[in-house]
Amino acid sequence: MEKNHHVVRSRPLCGDSGELVSFSRESVGWDWMSFLARRMAPGEVWETRHPGEETIQVLLSGKCVIDWGAGRKAIGGRTSVFDGLPYALYLRPGDCVRYEATTVCELAECHVPAEGRFPSRLVTPADVTTSLRGGGNASRQIVDVFPPSIPAEHLIAVEVYTPGGNWSSYPPHKHDVHHPPGEADLDEIYYYRTNRPSAFAHQRLYSPDESRDLIVTARDGDVVLIRDGYHPVVAGPGYDIYYLNFIAGSWRTLANTEDPRHKWIRESWKEVDPRLPLVRAEQTAHSE
Repeated sequence: MEKNHHVVRSRPLCGDSGELVSFSRESVGWDWMSFLARRMAPGEVWETRHPGEETIQVLLSGKCVIDWGAGRKAIGGRTSVFDGLPYALYLRPGDCVRYEATTVCELAECHVPAEGRFPSRLVTPADVTTSLRGGGNASRQIVDVFPPSIPAEHLIAVEVYTPGGNWSSYPPHKHDVHHPPGEADLDEIYYYRTNRPSAFAHQRLYSPDESRDLIVTARDGDVVLIRDGYHPVVAGPGYDIYYLNFIAGSWRTLANTEDPRHKWIRESWKEVDPRLPLVRAEQTAHSE
């Protein structure tokens, strides 16, 4: 697994299950988030708990039975992240969850330090909200999994779908200065999945004065770490991309500041890309 200041690369599995990508906040020099994505084979059991930290787990694909102290419950249905809306679990610090895979399952989790003010709870596809954002070739679909309106201490989780050739997180925005209510200092994860193995996205990471201006290439399973600055994304033509955003900071909000040089683009948007939405609620119901 390649690690650097900005990207954590996915790694091939030796068998049918195991960790796809992972890092602790200490290993990447962050204050907040640790991350894991793993695959489970049918019949496999996985238990986890994080004392002193709240956790959000998103079922990326497959079916499983879970028990977090509220009884066993069968969840899942989508065959990939492009096949419907998600199930997700919020775990209070110290609470344990047990997963038993019914089919091949993939899930992602993020955990951050927290006091334990809110109870564990399950979010189903019927609970999430989906919307279309942007316009023209900056159109994308947003799925609010754990937005600020759902109680938690620090963590936010959002799924984003961007059709091939389109831009996302555009106009470029940043959230690295604690200046509420307009902007908050937040760390952010972009966990990428793609509709084809050869797919890719480019993400530009630049500071307001452009003293840092980098382009990183993200492929299926990679994680891009957003510590500061602007961070727009473009999907390679022909390749739809998904990314799961985990966001955390001292203030639980999505407040951000857009690059003033690029705000004008909003005035040129006349319609949303007709390829959207890429996922619908009825897909999840059908796959179940």
